[in-house]
Amino acid sequence: MTIRIGIMGYGNLARGVESAIAQNPDTKLAAVFTRRFPSQVKIKTPGVSVYSVNDVLKFKDQIDVMIICAGSATDLPEMTPVYSRDFNCIDSFDTHANIPQHFEAVNEVCLANHTTSLISAGWDPGMFSIQRLYANAILPEGKDYTFWGKGVSQGHSDAIRRIPGVKNGKQYTIPIDSALEAVRSGKGPDLTTRQKHKRVCYVVPEEDADLAAIENEIKTMPNYFADYDTTVNFITEEIFERDHSGMSHGGFVFRTGVTGFDKDNRHIIEYSLKLDSNPEFTGSVLVAYARAIYRLHEAGDCGCKTVFDIAPKLLSPVSDYDLRAHLL
Repeated sequence: MTIRIGIMGYGNLARGVESAIAQNPDTKLAAVFTRRFPSQVKIKTPGVSVYSVNDVLKFKDQIDVMIICAGSATDLPEMTPVYSRDFNCIDSFDTHANIPQHFEAVNEVCLANHTTSLISAGWDPGMFSIQRLYANAILPEGKDYTFWGKGVSQGHSDAIRRIPGVKNGKQYTIPIDSALEAVRSGKGPDLTTRQKHKRVCYVVPEEDADLAAIENEIKTMPNYFADYDTTVNFITEEIFERDHSGMSHGGFVFRTGVTGFDKDNRHIIEYSLKLDSNPEFTGSVLVAYARAIYRLHEAGDCGCKTVFDIAPKLLSPVSDYDLRAHLL
């Protein structure tokens, strides 16, 4: 069975999803939907058309899973519940503080309409979330640490670009080396958010924009920048294109803990990612979870899911036997 996937939106993440679909023989791209004029959007998959979002319901019986490629700041809280009425959906909602609220909104719609959707897939939330769960279960007495970067955050960059007066923008998350080394040493330090990372923003302002107002809105933005030492650099479009066109990212998840009756044995679990392309890797995660959501829906399991609800084997296109024979 080939899984027919629709893509809602067509930016960096959607292009990553499109390339991931091409690498998975059991998936195919059914259609791309855009809020722009469809004639202005050029995709790379031969024989697949781009349609207006206004036409999406015409494809209700032609799409098995809709992957929604949009920003977490304002788009996904509205879009995922709306499209979950008629489609099984995947999103990459990454505003961690609002995940419970987003889950409840999507779950209510899914249960009422017998659809199956998954929120907050990607690498964090997503792959890092799974590692945190495994590590906490294995080392119940310990501490968690998560570091991001150095790299480009798509969600934070999107939040910058939505500020009035911003023509383009990109945000780099940079871990603080001394904090990383303190964790790796096994000392179990208590670190504040500000002590673990700094954020560096590069902004192309609109002509005559209020630079002070833009900088203040960035630095005080809750859930994104307010808890970090943030630097805002205003640059020209030419410098932006020359120096900031890449999309690399990565990060580390740690769990430090102790075992034994005397608690005298220390352990460190470290999981890391080094990504040349944040959107292509995230797109690959979304396509793997689209496979799982398709299988769950076919089995009659409706409602909203997170990565915690998905059995690992549901992500893989290979048989249970091959998983046992080659990966176990």
